[in-house]
Amino acid sequence: MRLPAMAKLQFTLFFVLFLTIQTLSASVDTISSDIKLKNVDRTVDISTQLVKVVSKIVLENSGKSPVKHFLFAVEEAAKNNLAFIGAKDSNSKDLRLAETTVKGYDYVKFWRVELKEPLNAGATVNVVVETVFTKALQPYPTAITQQEDQFVKYVGNLYTYSPYYTSTQKTSVILNTKTVESFTKVKPFSQVDGTIIYGPYANVGPFTEKELSIHYKNNSPFLTVTRVERLIEVSHWGNIAIEEVIEIEHTGAKLKGPFSRYDYQQDHHSGPASVRAYKTLLPASASDVYYRDTNGNISTSNMKVKKDSVELDLRPRYPLFGGWRTHYTLGYNVPSYEYLYHSGNEYLLKMRSIDHIFDDMQVDELVTKIILPEGSTGIKLNIPYSVTRLPDSLHFTYLDTKGRPVISFIKKNIVENHIQDFQIRYTFPRLLMLQEPLLVVGFLYTLFLCVIIYVRLDFSIHKSEHKD
Repeated sequence: MRLPAMAKLQFTLFFVLFLTIQTLSASVDTISSDIKLKNVDRTVDISTQLVKVVSKIVLENSGKSPVKHFLFAVEEAAKNNLAFIGAKDSNSKDLRLAETTVKGYDYVKFWRVELKEPLNAGATVNVVVETVFTKALQPYPTAITQQEDQFVKYVGNLYTYSPYYTSTQKTSVILNTKTVESFTKVKPFSQVDGTIIYGPYANVGPFTEKELSIHYKNNSPFLTVTRVERLIEVSHWGNIAIEEVIEIEHTGAKLKGPFSRYDYQQDHHSGPASVRAYKTLLPASASDVYYRDTNGNISTSNMKVKKDSVELDLRPRYPLFGGWRTHYTLGYNVPSYEYLYHSGNEYLLKMRSIDHIFDDMQVDELVTKIILPEGSTGIKLNIPYSVTRLPDSLHFTYLDTKGRPVISFIKKNIVENHIQDFQIRYTFPRLLMLQEPLLVVGFLYTLFLCVIIYVRLDFSIHKSEHKD
């Protein structure tokens, strides 16, 4: 039995609509009234330029049926500053997270956290959620002189922002300084050395917000990597070349008034908020390291080889104050056997998306480009977090005929937690490794052949006469 054309069209449209509805419904969750937060112990670290929040949650199932997941929420005021989120169970094993939405709460950012095992009725489970926020600390005042300390202002939520009822919670704010101009005082609270403790607070309702404001001294390096272009060139002849073009800006309080290099060199306490140097960590197998800018090699840098890394003490040509920038290129080589695996013609490249540039780094934009050997096909990219994939392109260098495939992607708002490995699988016929040697041999053979022919030809106009 054959259906008419119109009936086939209607069936196709209904099928596509059904799939669309199913897809949309899969990314929409509801807030379960059976889940309660029995206890939350939250630590907010604002001692550096980043805001690191670790929430130790005791999750309770007060319903009658098992629970397989719960929702974690970030308030509207902080969602645009969120750079990283991760969750672990009581055994420090990673839990799967997926971004989701809840009807009626479009202004809130939600994640669905999948539990390793279903939480039975009346039972509890311990979960640790870590979040990292960038650009959440604002310099206050926004401009300081060379001799002044830097003060910043943090504005957050006094309570743990959650879609569930919380029985009891406590918040510890780590400052690492005793110089605090002002802070929110909601009893019970206490101040011990460089830490302010709020709570415990009992019976906090869902989505409760109360402003937490702290104005304190923070001379930590406020360095922002505005852009990194990371180039990875893979060779099957035993080497992987890596080069990074890095642009850095001091995003702390801007320098007010003139800069005196004499005072800066004579007085060690001059410019407490400035950045004189910072440490970059490279893989332990890194070799042939170079560090240069537009003026050439920067000789003030030092390299120290350790067991598990190569430590670079990078010192810019001038100290960085608020609003000042620097630009440089860093490159090195690593052996391919540590990162490139193969079985027959199938290859797997496993490397970091970005290296450790400095402690507590924040990167506005990362552009990573991977140049694979010429002739690579069936390329598949796998990255542990979401990125924007750019169109593939070709790179031509010596002895190339068709060009080498270039895989590129962009990631924004990066912190140290994003230093993770990506994977690229591709197919490369091993016979193609003979292409470059054969091209060299063919070129030399043609060159010598032309020379032989040239010397054997007679280009003279008159033939020489010989007498018998």
